Amino acid sequence: MPKFLNIQESKAIITLTMNEPGTRNALTGNSASEEFVNVCSYIHSQKSIKAVIVTGAGPAFSAGGNLKDMKKMLDDDIPSEVIRESYRQGIQRIPLALYNLEVPTIAAVNGAAIGGGCDLACMCDIRIDSDKATFAESFVKVGIIPGDGGAWFLPRAVGMSKAAEMSFTGDAIDAKEALRIGLISQLTTADALLETANTLANRITSNPSLVLRMTKRLLREGQKQSLESLLELSAGLQSIAHKTDDHREAVHAFLEKRKPNFQ
Repeated sequence: MPKFLNIQESKAIITLTMNEPGTRNALTGNSASEEFVNVCSYIHSQKSIKAVIVTGAGPAFSAGGNLKDMKKMLDDDIPSEVIRESYRQGIQRIPLALYNLEVPTIAAVNGAAIGGGCDLACMCDIRIDSDKATFAESFVKVGIIPGDGGAWFLPRAVGMSKAAEMSFTGDAIDAKEALRIGLISQLTTADALLETANTLANRITSNPSLVLRMTKRLLREGQKQSLESLLELSAGLQSIAHKTDDHREAVHAFLEKRKPNFQ
C-alpha cells in the first residue's frame, strides 16, 4: 500500500504532505491514522526537529472521512460497538497524537478542508491558508457528528458561537472569512503557501528546541488548568529553562550584542 504521508526533513523543519489526491486526501480507509501516530512519535524523539508543517497534495487539503469507506458501516451485520471501536482505534488516534506533540505545528491549508480535514487543520497550532482554501464542519450534511474531536478543537479556534454556526449548518467558508474569524492567522496565494509556511517555521526554529516544547506544553495546559496550577507548572519549567545552555547563550549574546547560537 502506498504511504499516505510524504515526509520531508530540512534541518529543523519536517513537512508532512498528505499524498492521496485521488481521495482528496481522505483520512479513513487507508493508513493515515497509523502514519500520523508513527511520525508524531518519531518527531517527539528527535530533539533537532523544531517545527512541523502539514499540507495536502493536489487541490484539496483533506476531505476528512472517505464516504466510500463509510458506506461499509451501513451493513446491518456491523454492530454499533464495532463502529465505535473503529473510531477509537482509527481516526481518533490522530487528534491525540497531534495534540500531545510538543513540537509547534503549522497547517498549510492548500485547498478544501472538509469535515475531518477542517478538524485536522484545527489540531495544528497555527493555520496558514492559500486563497483557494475553504473550510466546512460539514458532518451534519451527511448525517453524522464530528467523531474526530472537532467539537473540542473548533470552539477553541473560533469561539463557541461561530463553531456552533459552522457545525449546525455545515456550510463552507472561504479563506477570507477564515481570516476574519481568526480560524487562520495568515492568508497568501496558492503559489506562495509553502514558502510562507516555511518562512514562519524558520522564525520558530531560530529559537531553542527545549524552550519551544515547554512553551507549547504551557499553552496546552493553560486551556484546562487553573491560573494557580499553571503558575506552579510554569515555575517548575522555568527552573529548568534557566539552567539550559541555550539560556546561558542567549544571556551572553544579548550582553555582547550579537545573535545567539542555539543548539
